[in-house]
Amino acid sequence: MNGDELPFERGFEVYAKGTHKSEFDSNLLDSRSDPIWDAIREEAKLEAEKEPILSSFLYAGILAHDCLEQALGFVLANRLQNPTLLATQLLDIFYGVMMHDKGIQSSIRHDIQAFKDRDPACLSYSSAILHLKGYHALQAYRVAHKLWNEGRKLLALALQSRISEVFGIDIHPAARIGEGILLDHGTGVVIGETAVIGNGVSILHGVTLGGTGKETGDRHPKIGEGALLGACVTILGNISIGAGAMVAAGSLVLKDVPSHSVVAGNPAKLIRVMEEQDPSLAMKHDATKEFFRHVADGYRGAHSNGPSVSAGDTEKGHTNCKS
Repeated sequence: MNGDELPFERGFEVYAKGTHKSEFDSNLLDSRSDPIWDAIREEAKLEAEKEPILSSFLYAGILAHDCLEQALGFVLANRLQNPTLLATQLLDIFYGVMMHDKGIQSSIRHDIQAFKDRDPACLSYSSAILHLKGYHALQAYRVAHKLWNEGRKLLALALQSRISEVFGIDIHPAARIGEGILLDHGTGVVIGETAVIGNGVSILHGVTLGGTGKETGDRHPKIGEGALLGACVTILGNISIGAGAMVAAGSLVLKDVPSHSVVAGNPAKLIRVMEEQDPSLAMKHDATKEFFRHVADGYRGAHSNGPSVSAGDTEKGHTNCKS
């Protein structure tokens, strides 16, 4: 540890980087030993000293609470409230689920560790719980998912609607999502009803896991553990993205993707086998230079016999450009 590093900035073994299996020990909460929550409180205290103008905000959001579940429930209730769905009502809902569900207690900690480890814009654990809407939307979905499975579907859908309105992230409460998930930015993410996402997946903004029409039943993608879905990726239909696969930004995927492979393009094509075991941790979601060079060469070859564009045509705006 160097001189500038704070004690809680080291990784915690129980939420180890790269771990896709749940290692959360529920006895930690019972014994009141929770390294994530301890880190959040210490960060909030330091920030309150540095920025006194935020001291009331930090107290209300973090320091006034006894555990991560209470603080997170408070933040979510105040973000999602509206005139007909009051903060006090939402607080009761969030507390009622998170304070009694060990699986969600595990997930919210593995998720916040994923944000801290993989998102370079995430300055601290406390910034994730207070500010990052990708994290907020994901945890609110987890509560809605629990309500859906308990048969409280109308309430779950009401939460889905508010999550979409406030955060711009639309996750159906019936979708199944593992833990250690990163929704980086999250704006424009759409996850359909029968989608399944494994542990340790990283998802950039604008990703759609959708169906292909009006079919019913199991109709949405299945994403394997440790996969990375780049910005503005669209994956349609009941297809599988293999464990450790990477889908490059802007790709349209209509067929199964093998495990530990890279696909890119519209429609997506296999580019290479992954060298990294878990691309979701590396967060490199662009295609290779070789791929783009191949696309450019193919474009030039296809248009080498086409009509040339004269300087006069260019000046008149009569270019024959195609994207």
